[in-house]
Amino acid sequence: MSDVIAQSVIRNVVIIGSGPAGYTAAIYAGRASLNPLVFEGFQIGGIPGGQLMTTTEVENFPGFPEGIMGSQLMMHMKDQAVNCGAELVMEDVVAVDFSDQPFTITSSSQSVQAHSVIIATGATAKRLNLPSEAQYWNRGISACAVCDGAAPIFRGAELAVVGGGDTAVEEALFLTKYGSKVHLLVRSDHLRASKVMQQRVLNHPKISVHWHSLAIDVYGEGIVQGVKMRDTITNEERNLAVGGIFYAIGHTPNTELFAGQIELDATGYIVTKGKSTATNIEGVYACGDVQDHEYRQAVTAAGTGCMAALEVERWLSAKMAF
Repeated sequence: MSDVIAQSVIRNVVIIGSGPAGYTAAIYAGRASLNPLVFEGFQIGGIPGGQLMTTTEVENFPGFPEGIMGSQLMMHMKDQAVNCGAELVMEDVVAVDFSDQPFTITSSSQSVQAHSVIIATGATAKRLNLPSEAQYWNRGISACAVCDGAAPIFRGAELAVVGGGDTAVEEALFLTKYGSKVHLLVRSDHLRASKVMQQRVLNHPKISVHWHSLAIDVYGEGIVQGVKMRDTITNEERNLAVGGIFYAIGHTPNTELFAGQIELDATGYIVTKGKSTATNIEGVYACGDVQDHEYRQAVTAAGTGCMAALEVERWLSAKMAF
């Protein structure tokens, strides 16, 4: 690559990705005097700062009793990482080479070598790509009921959840705490969730399941006031008045860059060892949603970011005689 700038200095640790996991890892690595270099990302896998940059008010992150805007929370974390000694570069990493030590990480403008790497590239929520989706995103459309369900806009309103798996069922049950009624939109004639979860949904007085129902758009004045649906059997279209719609159709981990180099599970998430953030390659660690397909919360991502930095520090101390 002709525009790659060679770097003679081998970095202690390079962090790929930002968001709660990447920034927290940078804070801890910076405080440990490891002088971390962070590639925040630019276009690949979402905007720098992760999914919270497109989230409005966050009410479940500790330390903010009145809540905080997702983008503001990420800016606080970013500033703290810089104050702790991290070097941040707003670029995408386009290639990595984990075949030999030191590792080589190539971004859109430079190539660096590092003794260790922390991967925090996150995951991207799958979207329906409805015609009006961009207009109503965070104005009644969400991809995380646990994150957003308690927001004032959804309290006391009828809500819709799209999906038929365990995640959709769990989110529908969760939303019954806040919505007056929850409509579960399933495009087939059955649920893919576990039998126990199916029974909970089917027997819940506040949940109504709509079979053969495909969401084709949303509508409203400034905020979501309803969803347009099509029957997958008859093709008949109808409107369902709801104050919010939640996508529960899965996430795609941002791991394409690492395919063939580190161990991934069947769905593409990075496999980490036991309770650690270590991957199958010594010196490479993964934190946040890129290795967590269960919790997917900002606070758990931050927690694993802390873990990864601590594990890197210990590994460097033992292996590199720091």
